[in-house]
Amino acid sequence: MCPPSKPRSSSRAKSPDGNLAVRLPESGPPAVPDPAPPDAAMEAEAAAEAELESPVELERDPIASGEIPWTDASPHQQERSRAELQDRISFYLKRARARVIVTDNTQTMMSIKRSREGVLTFRLHHMFIGAPAVVVRAAANYAETHDREAARLLHSYVDDNEALIRKREEPRAIPLDTEGRYHNLQEIFDELNERYFEGGIEARITWGRRYKRARSRERIDLGQYVFEDKLIRIHPVLDAEDVPRFFVASVVHHEMLHEVHGPALVDGRREDHPPAFMRDERKFEHYNDAMLWERLNAHLLLER
Repeated sequence: MCPPSKPRSSSRAKSPDGNLAVRLPESGPPAVPDPAPPDAAMEAEAAAEAELESPVELERDPIASGEIPWTDASPHQQERSRAELQDRISFYLKRARARVIVTDNTQTMMSIKRSREGVLTFRLHHMFIGAPAVVVRAAANYAETHDREAARLLHSYVDDNEALIRKREEPRAIPLDTEGRYHNLQEIFDELNERYFEGGIEARITWGRRYKRARSRERIDLGQYVFEDKLIRIHPVLDAEDVPRFFVASVVHHEMLHEVHGPALVDGRREDHPPAFMRDERKFEHYNDAMLWERLNAHLLLER
């Protein structure tokens, strides 16, 4: 929360899902096989499909096959997998180019950003390495059309692969500084937790680092919610005599809501403040007073 301020060529072609497909001869009439009984024809077709689905050993990706976890792979292996996923997504895109960044994020599994140059940047959790073609196609389709069925399939895929999301068993040990000179954050947090969240917020709270401002600034983050640590950090500029308690409480309440709602994927972009978040924020008793005070005093906070 802050106050306002101003493919590489080859004699073999890759199929959409990354497997090798043998090309037909470029000249001469195709050979006509002898007729085969229906059962034999079906067996031959199945065998051909199985061959296409089995990658050549030299092309085997140990990350995609599950032999090596992403986090244990070498940088070379990770880059090879990333480039392969980028090529697979690019195959399905009709109006844009793909740029893929693979992450080990614990909160956002997929986000998409479009640049003015027509490049779609996909930030994808490594669970998408080796994803079946239908999922890769859905990612490309959703990026260009926001198709609801594609979104449903992607959500289902993430749910099915939740075990691949890294989980921290214990939050980092971080020293907490809650008792400020003018405002006690723990007291404010406890009151808000009881009144608005029925005591359900598990985050810890602390003032941020206190240091002297070295230069002018155009914006300032008054609060931050660190998902991996379940930690709320409040900027120390709010620990001042002329900052009313209700405004500090409004910032704390805002950050507490992040634990309830978390980030969402809206129109292919990460949305930290989805509509439900904004509705709940307005339930804060002094919401209007806090917004007004911020408009009138934001410049003072920026100067501190």
